[in-house]
Amino acid sequence: MTDAVTNLITRVLVANRGEIASRVFATCRRMGIGTVAVYSDPDAGSPHVSAADVAVRLPGSTSADTYLRGEQIIAAAHSAGADAIHPGYGFLSENAEFAQAVIDAGLTWVGPPPAAITAMGSKVNAKKLMADADVPVLGNIDPAAVTDADLPLLIKASAGGGGRGMRIVRDLAELADQVDAARREAESAFGDPTVFCEPYVERGHHIEVQVMADVHGAIWAVGERECSIQRRHQKVVEEAPAPLVERIGQQMREKLYAAARSAVEAIGYTGAGTVEFLADESGRFYFLETNTRLQVEHPVTELTAGTDLVEWQLRVAMGEHLDVSAPTTNGAAIEVRLYAEDPAADWQPQSGTVHAIDIATATHFDGLTRPGVRVDSSIADGSEISTFYDPMLAKVISWAPTRDRAAAMLAQALADATLHGPVTNRDMLVNILRERTFRAGETDTGYLDEVGLDTLAAPLADGEAITLAGIAAALSDAAVNRSRARVQSTLAPGWRNMVSAAQSKGYLLPDDTEVTVRYRHTRDGVDLPDSPELSVISASDGEVVVLGADGVRRRLRVARYGGDDIYVDGPGWSVHLRRKPRFVDPTAVARPGSLLAPMPGAVIRVAVAEGDRVTAGQPLIWLEAMKMEHTISAPADGIVTTLAVEAGRQLAVGDVLAVISDPDSDSDTSDARSE
Repeated sequence: MTDAVTNLITRVLVANRGEIASRVFATCRRMGIGTVAVYSDPDAGSPHVSAADVAVRLPGSTSADTYLRGEQIIAAAHSAGADAIHPGYGFLSENAEFAQAVIDAGLTWVGPPPAAITAMGSKVNAKKLMADADVPVLGNIDPAAVTDADLPLLIKASAGGGGRGMRIVRDLAELADQVDAARREAESAFGDPTVFCEPYVERGHHIEVQVMADVHGAIWAVGERECSIQRRHQKVVEEAPAPLVERIGQQMREKLYAAARSAVEAIGYTGAGTVEFLADESGRFYFLETNTRLQVEHPVTELTAGTDLVEWQLRVAMGEHLDVSAPTTNGAAIEVRLYAEDPAADWQPQSGTVHAIDIATATHFDGLTRPGVRVDSSIADGSEISTFYDPMLAKVISWAPTRDRAAAMLAQALADATLHGPVTNRDMLVNILRERTFRAGETDTGYLDEVGLDTLAAPLADGEAITLAGIAAALSDAAVNRSRARVQSTLAPGWRNMVSAAQSKGYLLPDDTEVTVRYRHTRDGVDLPDSPELSVISASDGEVVVLGADGVRRRLRVARYGGDDIYVDGPGWSVHLRRKPRFVDPTAVARPGSLLAPMPGAVIRVAVAEGDRVTAGQPLIWLEAMKMEHTISAPADGIVTTLAVEAGRQLAVGDVLAVISDPDSDSDTSDARSE
C-alpha cells in the first residue's frame, strides 16, 4: 500500500563521505532525485564527489572540522538547493541535535525523529527503556563502581558504534587507563566522550534485526543478520540469515522480531533502524542497542529481501505508507569489509595510493536478480587512502540460493580481484570464507582468536606462487627493457650467439624476503635454470604465460607502478614485489634502538621524557590513526635517549618516534609495538 507523497523530496544532500554517500546517490538517481555531496579537503578527489550532481567543500581535514560541523552542512544544503538531508552512518547520523537543526532549518530529515534518536542515542537510557518494555537486557555498570567481581567487562561509547570507544577490561588495574582511552576515542569519533560498562560475554553471537517503520504506525522486521566475526569490536563479516537462528529455529526468529518491534514501537520510531542483540548458543538473547540509522551491513538484507532500504528511507521521509506485508527473505547473502589494514601486523591501518582496484563481474550499489556479487565502494584507481578516515575500501557482498554457494562465490571473487596499493585484509577474508568452522556456520565472537590469525591471515600466494611471480616480474621487466632499446629491439633480451651465463634479477617481498630469478634466452625460448619444469609460452610487458610439467598453463598478469613496485596476479593469488635496490641509501638506515611509527597518524599523548628508564611493554606514546587509538610500547628495557615527537605531531610510516638505548650495550633496530 502506498499513499500520495505529502512531503516531496527533489534534491538530497548526504551528510557523509565515501561509500555510503555513493550508495545513497545511486538510489536517488533511480528515483529521479537530485544529489548534493559535501567533501573535506582530503576527499576533494573522492568518487563520491563526482557521483553527485553538485558538491560543496567543507574546509578542513579532520572529521571535527568538516563532517561533524552540522551548521556548515545545513548551510551547504541551502546553498546547493537541497530540500532534504540524509545522514548516512557514523558522523552525525545519530546526533539528535543535528536532526532537530535540520528540521528547524526547513529541510526534510531522512531519519528517525530527534526524540527517538535521543531515547536510543544514549545506550544507558536505551537499556532502561528496553527493560521497561520487557526486552531482556545486560545490566549497565558505572565505571566508578566496578569491582573484581564484575570482570571481564566491556567499555562502550554511549553516543555511537562501529567499535569506537570500546575496550575489554580483564584486570581492574587497567580500568582507569582504558576508560580514559575509550573516552578520547569516543570524543574524536562522535563528539561525545560519555562511556559506560557492561558484562562482557566471551563467546556470544551478535544478532541484529533490520526494522523499518513509517509515520502511520506500520513496522516491518525485515530479516535478521549475524555479525559475530569482529576485530576490535568492528564487524568483519556479516550475513543473512543468521546461522545461529537457522540452527535454533523459527521460534527464536519470531521472538527476535517481536523484541525488535517492541523496541521501536516504544519510542515512536520511523525510518530504517537496527536492533542489536547478544545471543548465546542456546538461543537466549539480550538487547545491546538500537542503531537509529542505516547500518553498514544493510546490503545483505537488501539482497535476501529483494528490496532497497535507502529507497524506503526516502519514501517514508516523504510520508508514504509501508506495504502491508514486510518483504519475505530468500536465499543467503554474505558481506565482507575490505580494509586497507594488515591483520598479521596487529591490524595496523594502511594509507597510500590505490593504484588499481577491480572486482570483476560485480554489480555496484544494486540488487541481484541471479546469484552473483555486489560491490559498494567509493574507491577507484588512483584514490588516496588518507589517515583521517576509516580505511575501508569496499563492501563486497554475494547472494545465492544457499549459504555454501554464496561463500564460495564471494571467496573466488575476492581471490581473483585486482588490488594494487596498500596492504589489505583480502587474503584473510578469503581464508575465513573457506575455513571449516565458518562454512559450518559455527562462528561466534571468539572466532578470530579461536582459529588464529596465523591461519586466517596466511597469504593466498604459497611458495610456488611466489616463484611464478618472480619469474613473471623478471621476464616482463626484460620485455619492457627490450621494447625501449634503440637498436636491435627485435632481438630477445640478453641474446647471445653462444652459450652464456644466465641473467639474474632480484626482488623483495613486503617483508624484505629476497626473490632471485635466473633466466637465459636461447634459440628455443627461455631457459629457467632454477625452475626447469616450467616452459615459457610468451612474455610481454603486461603478461607472462607459463606451462608446467603437469600440463597446466598459467596466465600471470604483471603491473608496475612508480618504477619499483610490481604486482603479479595469478589464478587466485596476488604477489607484491619491489625491485631490489643496487645500493643501500645510508639515510634510510635507522639508528639502533629506534622506535618507528608503524602507521601514519597523529601523536595524541606522550608519557615519557628523554632520560627516563623504561621497561619492556611499557606504554610510551599514543597515536590516533583512522579514528582509532593505538599504543606504542617499549620493545625492551632501556633508557629514552631521544624523544622525537610531541602531542599533535603528524606522522608518516617509519618516522622515528624515540630511541631506546641499552646503557650497557648497543641495541638492534626495533619496530614499535602497537596495540
